[in-house]
Amino acid sequence: MKDKTEKPGQQPPTVDERYTQWKSLVPVLYDWLANHNLLWPSLSCRLQLCHKFDSEVYWQNIGSSIVGMQTDGSVPNTLVIANCEVVKPRVAAAQHISQFNEEARSPFVKKFKTIIHPGEVNRIRELPQDSKIVATHTDSPDVLIWDVESQPNRHATLGVNNSRPDLILTGHQDNAEFALAMCPSEPFVLSGGKDKSVVLWSIHDHVSTLAAADQGETKSPGSGAGNSKPSAEGPTVQARGIFQGHDDTVEDVQFCPSSVQEFCSVGDDSCLILWDARAGSSPAVKQLNRSTVSSGIVQVSPAKVEKAHNADLHCVDWNPHDVNYILTGSADNTVRMFDRRNLTSGGVGSPIHIFEGHAAAVLCVQWSPDKSSVFGSSAEDGILNIWDHERIGKREDGASRKAPASPPGLFFRHAGHRDKVVDFHWNVADPWTIVSVSDDGESTGGGGTLQIWRMIDLIYRSEDEVLDELDKFKSHLLTCS
Repeated sequence: MKDKTEKPGQQPPTVDERYTQWKSLVPVLYDWLANHNLLWPSLSCRLQLCHKFDSEVYWQNIGSSIVGMQTDGSVPNTLVIANCEVVKPRVAAAQHISQFNEEARSPFVKKFKTIIHPGEVNRIRELPQDSKIVATHTDSPDVLIWDVESQPNRHATLGVNNSRPDLILTGHQDNAEFALAMCPSEPFVLSGGKDKSVVLWSIHDHVSTLAAADQGETKSPGSGAGNSKPSAEGPTVQARGIFQGHDDTVEDVQFCPSSVQEFCSVGDDSCLILWDARAGSSPAVKQLNRSTVSSGIVQVSPAKVEKAHNADLHCVDWNPHDVNYILTGSADNTVRMFDRRNLTSGGVGSPIHIFEGHAAAVLCVQWSPDKSSVFGSSAEDGILNIWDHERIGKREDGASRKAPASPPGLFFRHAGHRDKVVDFHWNVADPWTIVSVSDDGESTGGGGTLQIWRMIDLIYRSEDEVLDELDKFKSHLLTCS
């Protein structure tokens, strides 16, 4: 797909040209940026900042990042927990954040613990109620649950035994590699896989399962099918429900923020499906229209959106502030936003907007935890875009100056990665801080790049707020001039 910001006949910049231009603008565009070179590629990352300010270095926000390392077999695959330091807003000097070596490891990201992971780490998700509990996907039918606080630190040397997961969630009949989500309100886990199914578990079910495991019943019922690698060893938990409605691999899943019983899934069949566990294993969603609300009746209707995109769907996210809005990203290079109130029993549902700002397949979408209309999308083009759907239809500031028009709703492009941005995560404690990771192996022959960054707040704040902020320094500026 052609970049909408390019002039007709103009060749797009090379990766090196784009990166050089981006790096020169870092002091202007960012309030904080830490660039951390990874020895091995990584497909997933998380960021957990906890608002603990060091009394000696009061300007730092202390937390941890979690990444998975995909090795070549010379050393084991690992789940790495690192301590990270993020500068508070408006503290870092522009010169400071611009002085980084892209081939070096950031001094603000320090490895704290290594877990030897059985197989490649394809996806990492944390439990919102207890962030030290994380789930991982690998090339097997099982979901692995880890208590990263209690897991011992290991040394990643050839031949070392795998770390033992705290729990193994079983139920898939074929490999489940990427689709993984944790419920915002309850310790529930959701997964999708190559068996075309969506599987639901409760971590609380481990009490009875561990009792059975003590009697020797530890084998995973789904471990044999379609799995060429040995399964992890550990106590198992069986599924609470298995939901079938896709015709191809399920690529991503997400819970409804307001209900543990409702969730959605997308897959290689180009379908978006909304589910309600109370309605059984068929696609369903509550539809609260005016007639049902006024009469007090809640209707449960099928909600399978055929051809939600024109290609495979890779990712989905449900708005935590307004549960009517759902985002999807696809191999057709677009992000689409759906309103579930527009979905009908016949599976008809048109997106309320199509966001066209990527030049390659979209791999990850996520709503901002701070502002209901803002979300991010990352893609194989190496770009992480930040959007605000409330800006659609509003006049662009650069229009009067004949500047190239940006795609509607797009207000920031993070171009700090040289290759596909496979995953990113907004931080809840510091909402405008993002961690992103790219798999740089194809373009550079190297590993990956982990970046923790925050755009300067003048970009995302309203015009009135910016003018008020500048007015505070009016007298100072006049004195200096």
